Amino acid sequence: MTGRTKKWVVSIMTVLLLGASFTAYRYWQGPVVSAYVLVEQPLVQYVVATGRIVSTSRAQIGSEITGVVAQRYVREGDQVAAGDILIRLKTDALTARLEEAQASMRQLKELRRPQVQARLTQAEAQVAQARREVKRRQTLLAAHATPREEKEKADQALVTAVAEVEQARLEAEALEAGQSEEALAQARIDAAQADLSKTVLRAGFSGTVLTRHVEAGDLVQPGKVLLEIASGTGGMEVLVPVDERNLGVLKTGQAAICIADAYPFQQFSAVVQRIAPTVDPQRGTVDVWLTIRDVPDYVRDDLTVTATIETGRRDKAVAVPNDALFDQQGLSASVWRVQGRVVRETRVTLGLQGVAMTEVHEGLQVGDWIAASSSLTEGQRVRPSPSHFASAQQAFGASREVPSKFE
Repeated sequence: MTGRTKKWVVSIMTVLLLGASFTAYRYWQGPVVSAYVLVEQPLVQYVVATGRIVSTSRAQIGSEITGVVAQRYVREGDQVAAGDILIRLKTDALTARLEEAQASMRQLKELRRPQVQARLTQAEAQVAQARREVKRRQTLLAAHATPREEKEKADQALVTAVAEVEQARLEAEALEAGQSEEALAQARIDAAQADLSKTVLRAGFSGTVLTRHVEAGDLVQPGKVLLEIASGTGGMEVLVPVDERNLGVLKTGQAAICIADAYPFQQFSAVVQRIAPTVDPQRGTVDVWLTIRDVPDYVRDDLTVTATIETGRRDKAVAVPNDALFDQQGLSASVWRVQGRVVRETRVTLGLQGVAMTEVHEGLQVGDWIAASSSLTEGQRVRPSPSHFASAQQAFGASREVPSKFE
């Protein structure tokens, strides 16, 4: 082997040795992993849900009777005052029923009552005549001038006349003013007048017509909603159905920021006013009502709104990105803490929980390095990559917090 060849061999061996040494060193150092360094920072937890605007006073207008619509006076968006006519029903049948009831009352007063009174007077006269006849027959029978059968006929005629008087007296009393017959006739008149008054549907308060479900000529029945009216003085709320998993962090008085889908660059403030006492079993949600502090001019009923409710806040908190947590059990989880480029599994106690960040109460402190990967082993050497490094503060600022529940 010549001297030149030996130099080439030595050079190649040297390069191979250096490469193997570098590879072995890198292997000894461990894989490159993303990592976070913990810092104290403000931490805010939110619940974000989509709902709609509803009026605090909203009435559904319907008819109390069955009828046909003669005229509709309002439509969506119209402003109405208390007492304004909204809908008028046809009155032909009801007017005829009222006239019939009134005619019955006139017949009672002008015809039936005088007739019964005259019959009573006639019956009383017949009783007087029957008594005289009985007395005369008694005298004749005592003188043996008439047979006993004639006396008995006179007695029977008296009994019949007395019965007719009693019947006429009862009918006359029933037809007297304020008694049953007149009261029944007056009740029919009152019922007909009441039904007739129900053919005119009026606004119970001032407000705005939201919806209408009726036109002239429609047949309407009790229970059918014809119009919806929102009170002009009752105010507005935001109704949001929230996932029941977030019920534990919701409380009345919590502040919220609302943004309407139709006006994405404008926002308004609201406060949690009340929380429904029950959970919707079909959707797994609980209804939350938010009171709007200052209602913007553009807000209207049924406007879709996204509400961001602040459910928790820490001015200074040690928070861990959720991708660094594993083996979560309730308020406890594990993280890989990097100590001297070696990872150690550490159990931590959790506080405020969210999709992006979670507060750590115990187990870590400011300045600790946390590996983002969960596929590591105890005591493994790693190289926190500066290119993938991000502080907990940076991770928190990149997203809004929405509470999540650890199982």
